[in-house]
Amino acid sequence: MTAAIEVRGLRKSFGDQLVLDGIDLTVAQGTIFSLLGPNGAGKTTVVKILSTLVTADSGEIRIDGTELTAAPDTIRAAIGVTGQFSAVDGLLTGEENLRLMADLHHLGRAAGQQRAATLLEQFDLVEAAKKPVMTYSGGMKRRLDLAMTLVGDPRIIFLDEPTTGLDPRSRHSMWQIIRQLVSGGVTVFLTTQYLEEADQLADRIAVLDHGRLVAQGTAEELKRLVPGGHVRLRFTSPGELELAARVLPSGVPDASALVLQVPNDGRVQSLRELLARIDDASLEVDELTVHTPDLDDVFFAVTGHSTLDEKATTR
Repeated sequence: MTAAIEVRGLRKSFGDQLVLDGIDLTVAQGTIFSLLGPNGAGKTTVVKILSTLVTADSGEIRIDGTELTAAPDTIRAAIGVTGQFSAVDGLLTGEENLRLMADLHHLGRAAGQQRAATLLEQFDLVEAAKKPVMTYSGGMKRRLDLAMTLVGDPRIIFLDEPTTGLDPRSRHSMWQIIRQLVSGGVTVFLTTQYLEEADQLADRIAVLDHGRLVAQGTAEELKRLVPGGHVRLRFTSPGELELAARVLPSGVPDASALVLQVPNDGRVQSLRELLARIDDASLEVDELTVHTPDLDDVFFAVTGHSTLDEKATTR
């Protein structure tokens, strides 16, 4: 699959503080890549460098096939950026904000009006189009902010914690919009502190801590890095539970619940092997459920702290 973003050996310091210490990552075209990390890990710095807002100290970066230092203007024409805080003008209406952005992209009056109208409809802002943005809810402002990012029809979008502060309904609405963008061929580079967000959206996830990538992979691959996965087998009688405990000696029985908890990493091959042993012993299992660690477990395992931990420095 063609890469939309390729990064090798990315390093950045601010004074004597090393923020990024040799980052390597690849983002495939038409996918969602999520960068996780606690406050101060360097997520925003990565976004600023990749979107040409900050210069790296060293490293090789290619965006949409173009080497960043060789043609930054070409890259700027191919990307869009939505930062942590809305960049909309509260005194203007939603339509005026979009038309202003269209002017900045030199679309022309008629083309700008058409682009604004299309985006207002796409982001469900038609009824609010003539109202000052200061009257918008937080979710509406974030939708407008993302719509403004799309005025130039970018092929790659950087979303830096786009749902921070939104209520659950607005957050889910934003997720749906992001999925629609990707289904249309757009590549999304997403930073977030909401692990559920990365789990729901991302094709691949990387965890950044103290300026280094400490884990990369799909959500399922990352979850398998953490011990604690198991299969829960429930039986209909104490006799079946006792037999199962003898057949599967690694399992932990719960006699009161008629349950045997068997360590298992959740991979298809592992499950097949377990089911074969159950079938060979003619065990009558009433219910089987697979439990794997979630991204919270992964995050804690690879960084040593939870996502709620705050650091003094945020970059």
